[in-house]
Amino acid sequence: MPSFGPSSAMVGRDADLAGVFRAFEGAVEGTPAALLVEGEAGIGKSRLLREFAAHVADRADVHVGWCLDLGAARTPYGPLTGILRSLVSTVGVDEVREAVGVGAEALGMLLPELVPVPTDRERTSPERLRDAIATLIETAASRAPQVLIVEDLHWADESTLAILSFLLRTLTRGRVLLLLSCRSDDVRRGDAVSRFIAEATRARLLDRIALQRLGTDAVRALAEQITGHPLSEGALERVQERAEGVPFFVEEIAGCTAGPLPDGLRDILLGRFDRLGDDARRVVQVASGAERPLAHPLLARLAALGEERLDDALREAMGIGILVISDDLYRFRHALLREAVHADLLPGERSRLHRAYAETLEEYCDDTESGDAAALAYHWQLAQDERRALIAAVEAMRHAKARFAFGAAARFGELALDLWPQVPDAADAAEVSHLELLHALGSILRNAGDGERALAVANLALDEVDPVTIDPRLHARLLRNKALYLVNLGRPGAIPLLLQALAIVDERVDDDQLRAELLNQLASRRMIAGDRVEAIAIATEAAEAAERAQSDDQLSIAANVRGASRAHLGDIEGGIREYTLARDLARGSTAEMRYRVNYSDLLGLLGRYREALLLAEEGLARSRLFGVERTSGSIMTQNMVVPLLERGEITRVEELLARDFMQGTLRVFRMYATMTRVRVLAWRGRSAEAAEAMREWLPAFEETGAVERQIWYDRVVMAVAVAESAGDPRGALAAILAMIDDEGPVLLHQRRLLLQAGAIIAELRAAGDDVSEASRAVAAAWAAQSAQLRAGTWSVILDALLVPTAETLDEAIDLADGEDVPVTFRVVSRIERARMLVHAGDRAAAASLLADAETIADALGHVQLQAAVAGFATAAGLRAGGEDESALLTARERQVLALIAEGLSNRQIGERLFISVKTVSVHVSAVLRKLGVSTRTEAALAARASAVLS
Repeated sequence: MPSFGPSSAMVGRDADLAGVFRAFEGAVEGTPAALLVEGEAGIGKSRLLREFAAHVADRADVHVGWCLDLGAARTPYGPLTGILRSLVSTVGVDEVREAVGVGAEALGMLLPELVPVPTDRERTSPERLRDAIATLIETAASRAPQVLIVEDLHWADESTLAILSFLLRTLTRGRVLLLLSCRSDDVRRGDAVSRFIAEATRARLLDRIALQRLGTDAVRALAEQITGHPLSEGALERVQERAEGVPFFVEEIAGCTAGPLPDGLRDILLGRFDRLGDDARRVVQVASGAERPLAHPLLARLAALGEERLDDALREAMGIGILVISDDLYRFRHALLREAVHADLLPGERSRLHRAYAETLEEYCDDTESGDAAALAYHWQLAQDERRALIAAVEAMRHAKARFAFGAAARFGELALDLWPQVPDAADAAEVSHLELLHALGSILRNAGDGERALAVANLALDEVDPVTIDPRLHARLLRNKALYLVNLGRPGAIPLLLQALAIVDERVDDDQLRAELLNQLASRRMIAGDRVEAIAIATEAAEAAERAQSDDQLSIAANVRGASRAHLGDIEGGIREYTLARDLARGSTAEMRYRVNYSDLLGLLGRYREALLLAEEGLARSRLFGVERTSGSIMTQNMVVPLLERGEITRVEELLARDFMQGTLRVFRMYATMTRVRVLAWRGRSAEAAEAMREWLPAFEETGAVERQIWYDRVVMAVAVAESAGDPRGALAAILAMIDDEGPVLLHQRRLLLQAGAIIAELRAAGDDVSEASRAVAAAWAAQSAQLRAGTWSVILDALLVPTAETLDEAIDLADGEDVPVTFRVVSRIERARMLVHAGDRAAAASLLADAETIADALGHVQLQAAVAGFATAAGLRAGGEDESALLTARERQVLALIAEGLSNRQIGERLFISVKTVSVHVSAVLRKLGVSTRTEAALAARASAVLS
């Protein structure tokens, strides 16, 4: 940790420091934590972190990185490179390579010393880079607690923020403490840093410590430490009046208490500078132009004073407290000092200084850490040399893109666009045409997650197109990209653009690979819109082009599209054959994850939940092999959520949603996650929150649902879940009946909704509603499916709910306990059978069945079903008038109670009954509740007293 700063002891920050230590102690115990230390300039954020780091240096590895002030365009991964290099130094290169595996190539893009030859971008991916960074941190944390400090977050680039956001959601275990400092008055509302802080805080991934100004007593203590003598009341009042409790200003003013105080903030900050000699002033002015700490060789070249004069000047600047040395680099004691000195330069002085920096970096870039494209763009822009700034900006864009720093690349691309009109020979200077620049920038923005700006750039490019003179391949790609951006935003218009691009390729471009890609994209859009027959025909044409191009990836994608289309047409066997072909063609390629995501989704729609989860879990294992477990693998994880929910694993679903890997992704992916979130909120009985989430996203669902049929169905799913959770079964049924009446294409998504209609109809029938017409409509919709879809478990359960008999409901109960039926129907079928038993006068059997339903509902934590069980029990009088509670015990609960009476533990009971300890715990809780007792001993006594065991 750097040892610069004032020698006085820190005052007034005991409570804040204690807060950091609390987070550290939790991290030492294995619970990662993240803290944002925020406050105005000069408030003492860095000082607090230095004090903390000094205290824990013997207990943890501390790694520090600084975000750099490069104006609007910022250095990619600014603070992370230094932190990663420090981590590698701690762990060791060989161990790092072994730990990150294939991710070493990706890390080599930031740390070239990790790889023997420069990393080929095509051989890695942004997903591998993020995964490798997380793995590196976890590896270090397995050796010792790790403290990662990111200073000056207000200057962070988007790529750094994306990595930090990813780490906050990924590092759920290990001895890691992430500390961020941020100058709150430099964070603009709505910018990337502001959004990062807001989202991380809202998701409870980041705690915040806001440093306040010092009180009078603390100001006195700090000032007297600096001056070395007590302050008079008058002197203290003058310090407090000017410094207003800001520690840095107190330090600057304290030495002036005996004489006149500076008039304003600028004068305060320049007070030390004005006392320097000429050489020291020059050195400090030169240093003020640097965007980062300066190495001695670079400073020597820029200052041009000779070694002895330079050394003397540096000693003077350090002696007066302006410059300090950190890790053999020169830097300002405080960023406010650098800003004040730089702002004091005349415009001509400032321009010449930055020209000198740029020229020196270009000439000696191999000898300095500052010699990168981002720094050159920054200095040439401030030197007001538009041509060379344009060249540097385009190079910086390419460099950032090559390192997957898409946010930073976008900033440099936009800077290049701004500079373009000011450079007469811009295309020659940048070695790229304006259209090619726009094409590249649109793709970069899309990868950065900014779909709106990507679309705006695509429109700008297409407005400039001259169909006669443009390269037809570029024209087709511009059209294809705009189509992709519209899809990402969930908006209509993609299909006409793809058709136009295909027409250009067919007429003017001999490229089967590009043609296969366009045809597959068009087939996908047709399939998602519900035009399944057309999708199959286009995908078949795509496969023919892919065959000629010898592209297994595109052949796999074509089979993938055909498989989904055939399945949604009702040809399940044909669809599965196509998916098998897609799998065989995709093995080990980028198309494999697409196959796994889409096929597991199909299995979920068919109610084959166990297979869907198995396929997804295998996909996760493959993503680990590819080094993308936390990124591309996270999409597979999200694909597991619906099968998990249908199987009743609600806690696991909530854990996945809490980690929210989809944060910051494009809108269409957020919509899928929103549908699941609404269902989970409804499941937990948080109906108001579910309704609010649906209202917030409803306009997006309606817009996208017009072109993506599955999103249209997701909107219906949300409406049903919200209505049921709010106690409005009629509204829920109305939404399903409206779905049945809709004239749009029918997809497999309707099956689960029709099954749910059976449960709702049963509830309304019990309440006295006439549901005959609704029953006929649902039965007709079910019967309209293909023969392959009409048979099976779901059909038996739906028939039993629509036309209940003792025999069909008993069979439904048995089937509902199977693996591939939504778990809620275990409760629904039992409630319906209990109703029939009550009407038949068999109250004991009804009570036993209802108790079983109650146990299941409680284990699921499904608030609506718990209420339904309780409501029916009360209405039927099964718990009133001294009804024997023990009659509500299920057969399994009676077995558990008998073993409790024997004095067995939960583990012993599980071994005796061949069930898990967790299941035993659920049964024990149910027994205690139903018997109205609080301990196992009381349960055993109550059982003997009521002769339950006889």
